[in-house]
Amino acid sequence: MDELRIAVIGIGNMGSAHASHIAQGAVAQARLTAVCDIREERRDWAARELGSGVKIYADYHQLLDEHAADAVVIAVPHPLHPVIGIEALSKGYHVLTEKPEGIDKASVLELNACAEKSGRTFAIMFNQRTNPLFQKMRELVKSGQLGRIRHFIWIVNNWYRTQAYYDSGSWRATWNGEGGGVLMNQCPHNLDIWQWILGVPDRIVAECGVSRYHHINVEDEATITGVYRNGATAVFVTSTGEQPGTNRMEISGSKGKAVIENGKLMFWENAADTDSVTYTADRSSPKADTTYREWVQEGREPAHIGILNNFTRAVLYGEPLLSPGVEGIHELEITNAAYLSSWTGKWVDLPLDETEYLARLREKQEEERKTGASRSVKAEEADGSYSERWMVRW
Repeated sequence: MDELRIAVIGIGNMGSAHASHIAQGAVAQARLTAVCDIREERRDWAARELGSGVKIYADYHQLLDEHAADAVVIAVPHPLHPVIGIEALSKGYHVLTEKPEGIDKASVLELNACAEKSGRTFAIMFNQRTNPLFQKMRELVKSGQLGRIRHFIWIVNNWYRTQAYYDSGSWRATWNGEGGGVLMNQCPHNLDIWQWILGVPDRIVAECGVSRYHHINVEDEATITGVYRNGATAVFVTSTGEQPGTNRMEISGSKGKAVIENGKLMFWENAADTDSVTYTADRSSPKADTTYREWVQEGREPAHIGILNNFTRAVLYGEPLLSPGVEGIHELEITNAAYLSSWTGKWVDLPLDETEYLARLREKQEEERKTGASRSVKAEEADGSYSERWMVRW
């Protein structure tokens, strides 16, 4: 196989961008052969914009049964990611799913098991893993250059959204449609980067503010505190209600500290490991002897196109995935645990008890169904472009 035929299931905001760029040749050795959406207006858009060689479906079951592609990109409401992913993998397709992998750990465990059994390539759209500064921060931690990690702090509250954004889809900001709020929609990227660099904490406690800044049913701000077995702590702060926002990550270790902010990674490396100095120095507060280095991000990271290219090469040539689909469970576990902690007011140990979480989620969903939707909906026009709001912004 020297070309990967790709179908996009769901051509709203994200799916239309993926479909358009594949159709325009932005992904090497990939060809768009089919799209699917239940909405007639989106199928009409596809007929106008994507070319006559692209088959258009209203039913994804039919698309999968007719094998109009070798691989599918899934860009539908979150709860359907595992449902469609399992069916596609079971029918022999390679799969790239949008984030999050699902809305609850239980369904994602099923998807991961299916992916492992299928032998197909399974990836997830964690496009922020292509950012060079996050990659460098991960290298500093994994290589031991920061020493024994003490603290991780990430304030990422530059995800500002208006009420018009939430009113652009009836599924947005609901327990039934999205499975949550800022943690489930915007922050899967950030929570993934957190665990990609440091791993999943051993326990967390969280406060999730519901409807603090918008008329929605779910959280639009959250503060999570995590603790690791070695004593390191993590604090993660986010919201969609603050402007101007901040995007600042700091990690301190026994050999120095590293900060990412304003498109720059700053690294202060200690000449001596603090763990040693603490017990050998003959002065009470010696000044650290440090070396300073920095890395500046030049231009945009490859982002979505980078993940699509990597996925295509993984299928065609066996290139290692930058963002394996089975790893989507890690950030989701943090999100599920944060919700459970906020609902119960207690610390939550990880790995998460997926049965307890699912039972609590079902209660939230049932309550939401009984009260009904309270927002009018005016859909955004999906034009096939990658929005600035989806990129890493400093």
